[in-house]
Formats: sequence, structure tokens, C-alpha cells
Amino acid sequence: MPVNSSTIREVDRRAKILIWFGSLVLKLLMRTLRCEVKDEAGFFAAEAPKSVVALIWHNRMLGLTAAFSRQYPARKGALVLTSASRDGAYLAEFVRNFGVGAVRGSTSRRGTAALLDLVRKLNEGYDVCITPDGPRGPRYELGPGAVLLAQLCKVPLMPLLIEYSSYWRLKSWDGFAIPKPFSKVEVTIMPFIEVASAIGDGKFEAERLRVQTIMTERLKMR
Repeated sequence: MPVNSSTIREVDRRAKILIWFGSLVLKLLMRTLRCEVKDEAGFFAAEAPKSVVALIWHNRMLGLTAAFSRQYPARKGALVLTSASRDGAYLAEFVRNFGVGAVRGSTSRRGTAALLDLVRKLNEGYDVCITPDGPRGPRYELGPGAVLLAQLCKVPLMPLLIEYSSYWRLKSWDGFAIPKPFSKVEVTIMPFIEVASAIGDGKFEAERLRVQTIMTERLKMR
């Protein structure tokens, strides 16, 4: 039976139990990790913006999960954008076990509705985290959605640079990285990027490339 493009896939009870067990294993791994957070943006300061759009490359999501559980300041809350597919449902359930909410949708399914949901949540004061090269890549290529969202809501982009001292690499499109036990996770909150509210087509592409360059020029793990 074909799936309607507006359908949001959900996980069944068995899958929820398996995801809960997987998140428990990850939490045990996280207890062994040494996390260091460098705040170059002033995100932890009292005068930080009410809401931000955080950006992290798809293959470094586990590092952010480890740092979030220890370092996220007292704010309204954080949400991630996941696809409306079954894989997105698994990810949404997974991050829920770490106290993070999810907005469901992608460019291929439920894109407009997801964008409106994100705009509403940012206006309510939530932080939103996006993997701008997900869910299918290409690796380290920033899609236009994050720039558009910052433009619409007049909130800054906040790139996150995450590096592991030792890790395993999966043979996936993004080269997904898993930090090894007792390794060091370095999270650098890079300076806020302000996006102009009105950008023509040519300038929009230039802005997209500018953000992509900022997010890639300091990468060590390639």
C-alpha cells in the first residue's frame, strides 16, 4: 500500500522497547566519554538569543547527544527535524529518550507542514537543531532549508563543530561516526551567523555557500 506524502510514520510498541534499550546502551557509553564544550558564540550567556537554529553534520549526531545531556542550559527546550519516514520515526523516538522533541518532515515528504511547524516552535522560544546534509546527503553539503528558516524567523544560525579523539566509522553515505569508549568529544559552539531577511536568488545561494564553508573549513574528521 503506497504511503501518502503527508503521512507521518510512527513506531510500534516493540520498536519503542528496542529503541529504549539502544538509548540505554548509548547512555552507558556516554558515561565513559570526556566532553569538552567551547562556547565561541555566547550561547550560555544571559543575553543569548531567545531561539537559535543549530546546525550539525549528519555523521556527528551522537556527539551532540552526549553533550546535550550534560551541557544544555536552562532554556525553553530543543527540537530536532527528522523525516516523516520510518527512519525518521526511529530517530524521533530515540531523541525523545534524551529529552529532545522532534518535528517531522523533509523536502520530499511533508516539507511545507514541517517548515510551518518549525517556524511556530522557533517563535515560541524553542531551539531547533537541523542536520543540513541529511537525511540522504551529499555529505557536508548544506541544503537551503536552514538558511530559509533563519531568514523567515529572524533567528541566528549556530553551527556546531564536533570532533572525536577516537571513533568507529560506518560505511554509510555520511560516514557516520561513533565515538569509542573513553574517547574525548569536543563540541565547539561556533559564532552566530545572522542571515539577512531579504535575499535575492543569487545572493541566497551565496549565503548558503557561506554557511557551508563556515561549517566545513575547520573540520578534522572528514
